[in-house]
Parts: sequence; C-alpha cells; structure tokens
Amino acid sequence: MTALSPEVLAKYQPVIGLEVHVQLLTETKAFCGCMNRYGGEPNTHVCPTCLGLPGALPVLNRRAVELAVLASKAIHCEIRETSIFSRKNYFYPDSPKGYQISQFDKPIAEHGWIDVPDATGARKRIGITRLHLEEDAGKSLHDGFADSVSRTYIDLNRCGTPLVEIVSEPDLSTPDEAFEYLTRLKEILLYCGVSDCNMEEGSLRCDANVSVRPFGASEFGTKTEVKNLNSFRFLQKALEYEIERQIGILEGVGTIHQETRLWDSREQRTYGMRSKEFAHDYRYFPEPDLLPVVITEEWKEEVRRSLPELPEARRQRFLRDYSLTDYDAAQLTASRVLADYFEQVAKACGEPKLAANWVLS
Repeated sequence: MTALSPEVLAKYQPVIGLEVHVQLLTETKAFCGCMNRYGGEPNTHVCPTCLGLPGALPVLNRRAVELAVLASKAIHCEIRETSIFSRKNYFYPDSPKGYQISQFDKPIAEHGWIDVPDATGARKRIGITRLHLEEDAGKSLHDGFADSVSRTYIDLNRCGTPLVEIVSEPDLSTPDEAFEYLTRLKEILLYCGVSDCNMEEGSLRCDANVSVRPFGASEFGTKTEVKNLNSFRFLQKALEYEIERQIGILEGVGTIHQETRLWDSREQRTYGMRSKEFAHDYRYFPEPDLLPVVITEEWKEEVRRSLPELPEARRQRFLRDYSLTDYDAAQLTASRVLADYFEQVAKACGEPKLAANWVLS
C-alpha cells in the first residue's frame, strides 16, 4: 500500500469503536460445573451441557453474574434490574450446540463511560454502549498437526467459559486513543479482579470497528470490522493500516465495502475475511431453559461494597497525599499489587518520594 501524505491523512476523521471480550475469573463455567481453566488436555474440561448433548440443561453461575455487575459498576454502567439470556444462532464447528447463549435486547448493563487522555493531554470521555454476559466458544486449531493442510482440529475445553462483552460507542478518533481506552479498561478489570486479562491466553480479546469520513461531515462512513487483535501493539498497528487503507480508497474515488477483515501481524496488513453487506441473521430468541436474571438493589449494593478504589481515583490520591509526579503516580498505580506494595513501603519508611524512587527502580 502506498503511503499517504500527512496532508491527505489530515483531510479525514477516523471513527473507531471497540468490542472487548473478557473471560471471567470463575471457578466453573457459565452454565455447568466444569472447571474454568486455561489449558489441559484437549476436550477434557467438558460435560454434556457444554458439549450441547440432548437433554442437558444450563444452570447459571451466580458468581459470573456478580463479576459482570462488578465490572459494570467499575465502568459507570447502569445495571438493568431484569436481563434476559437469548440464543444467538450460528453454525460453526467450535460451537457444538449450534447457538451461543448470550444477551441481546436486555443486557445486564448499559450507558457507561471511561475517560482517556486525547492528543492534547485533555480528558476525553468514551461512552460504553453495553456490557452483556455470554458463553465462549471452543477453539479451532489449524496449525501444528501433520495433516493441518487438510484438517481442522477442535478443542472444546473453552466452550461455556463465562465472558462479558463490553461495547464502546464510536467515540475514539485515533489509534492512540483506542490504545489508551483498552489500557484503562484492562487496568480497571484487573483492579476489580474480574479477569486476568491475559491476551496471550485469550482471556481478553478485542475487535475494532473502523470508518473514516471527511472532517466536518456528520454522517459516518462505511465501517469495517477488524479481528485477530491479540495485543495492544497489534491493535494500534491494525488501526493505523486500516485508516490509511480506507482513506486511500476514498482518495482514489473507490468504494469501501462493509466487511470483516483479519490483521496479519507478519505482513503488517489487514485482509478481507467475509462480506458484511447484509447483517448476519442470528435469529435471536429468548433462551427457554434459563429464567430472567433479576438483580435486586440489595444484590447490587452487596457487589458495590466489594468494589476497590479504582486506578484513576488512586492516581489522584497519590498525587494529593504523597506529592508524587504524574509519571510516578501513573507507574505506581498501573497494577493493584504494585500500588499496594508502594503504600506499604511509604508507610514503613515515612518518605513517599524515596519509597516511589526505590519501588520504581
């Protein structure tokens, strides 16, 4: 792809929204008693329920709901009193039931936000459309076998793992903002203990919806969905590539097609995967084997009491109480364990700035 000049790039405004899937740290799966563990021999953490065998019925994991509510509170979402599970119907080898238990029109939570720094350093609020609870699919394995050229292998250990999907509004304007949003979201989820957010193991996965429009235009351009973004660096690189690719098409008076594209980290580019000219008909309907989830005010309050001090609040407190620099406060609050350790050291020595220097170096 021919590189575009800064003048051409400056004529267009990117519009980005992220869909983040997060596996929850429960002992067992979302709708059965199988252990929720990464790894293990293929197809050993399975039972009739997560294999979709006839007559097996799902039973909702209460802890998964509590972690979903905890995550929702942390990102300022409104918790719905009654939410409904639905069947999302699609046929793929790693989904043995032929459908995914998910949520559609009545998710657990909606209308949240996360603040991120923009290009000028000012705070920018990124809206969150919804957070809903669902189950993960299995894994299709395409490499590492003698007959991988002609066969795909299926490991269903991951089937039924509880997930939350967090969907942002299309409020992100640059790859850097998307990087900051995902960084802040990961920090919050780790602080709350709802997930280990290990991208290498697939417990945090991200898809990006990307479009561009001329500066000043009010209508969105045609969007593409980019998948296979399994690192923060790949997210940034894929967005940079896709934005420039779309601008190049518009500058050449071409047409952008709505489609799903895959990021190839070896070639540093996206490839078309499938057309999305017509929306997938998932034929959602209410899951007949699960009752509506009713989250009472008492239950919400119980979960709220377990909410820790969140990263941004802790950064501001470190600036105020310990007179740290912005950089030191940001570094020391990057993880809850490190922030706790710093506070113990500062208390023991009585000199916060010395403690910060010692911990960071």
